[in-house]
Amino acid sequence: MKGLFVFLSFVLASTGDPPPIPTPQTPIEFQSHGLDYEALTKEGITVMYASLPPHIKDFNIIQVTVTNGSPVSWTVKPSDFSFERQDGTVLQSVSADQVVESLLEKAGRNDVIKLQLLYEDSIYALSNFRSTNGYEQRREAAMAMFVNRGFKAAQAASAITLIATKLKPGDSTDGAVFFQTRPKEKSLGPGRVMVRTCGQVFSFESYGQLKGR
Repeated sequence: MKGLFVFLSFVLASTGDPPPIPTPQTPIEFQSHGLDYEALTKEGITVMYASLPPHIKDFNIIQVTVTNGSPVSWTVKPSDFSFERQDGTVLQSVSADQVVESLLEKAGRNDVIKLQLLYEDSIYALSNFRSTNGYEQRREAAMAMFVNRGFKAAQAASAITLIATKLKPGDSTDGAVFFQTRPKEKSLGPGRVMVRTCGQVFSFESYGQLKGR
């Protein structure tokens, strides 16, 4: 329950409104910096996600955070995330290495940097969430790795993409998870975002369009 109480305090700080008390299977919904978030807490593990507006061709992207409020360590990986369409099709998230390689090969430099700015603005707007091993740590590592200014797109791609991360009790992480979609698709469509991580299964309904857009 400790993780749930901490998270409810976070939502109150982000929205200014008291959140509804959820059942174990009902996500909390709230808005922050123009994005619609959903979150679930199970056995001390809190998973939160929001769909990001489309910026990169051939990809739909979600922003995710995972907080470990349990007494044991867990590893969070991009492969923990999938999307189940209503027709039964399952989209597995793209690995971090594939994402960075694809962004550098196919996406425009400005598109990647705009995506980084969007991601950075939204994650910093979550007032009571601070990753212990997430975007900021990846950004600093990428800046050290890609020192040439010509590799700014590589820095951006490496900073935002979720990578396998070990979370000790009390740790948290965040990142962008990418799903490859068919040509001309602007959203994942109706279905469910599934997260199988930290010994738990989290399910979030998706209605195919960004709310209010």
